[in-house]
Amino acid sequence: MDIKELTKRAIEIRGKLAVLEQKKHGRAWTRSEIAQGFVSDVGDFMKLVMAKDGLRDIENIDNELKYELADCLWSILILAKEYDIDIEDAFVGTMDHLEKKIAAKINAAKK
Repeated sequence: MDIKELTKRAIEIRGKLAVLEQKKHGRAWTRSEIAQGFVSDVGDFMKLVMAKDGLRDIENIDNELKYELADCLWSILILAKEYDIDIEDAFVGTMDHLEKKIAAKINAAKK
């Protein structure tokens, strides 16, 4: 799957979650609440990183890491859609910017 297909799939799941949220809470989550969920997911990911480094005991760590990384990616794709950001274009632009910045620092360090 490419990024557009991943985004489409993420949006399908978001739609189903919105239906569930509506039934349970009378409304779908706001963008802010989705972002708060993402922050929670990043915290869960960090606990798994700690476990992978031997600082916590979590079973099935590799499967848990895969799940949490995918969950974080889902949040990023949904938040990009919610804020009308072309994530593919933003990623490419950011990588180009970082590449130039790193190259400049490497060149400066050679002197």
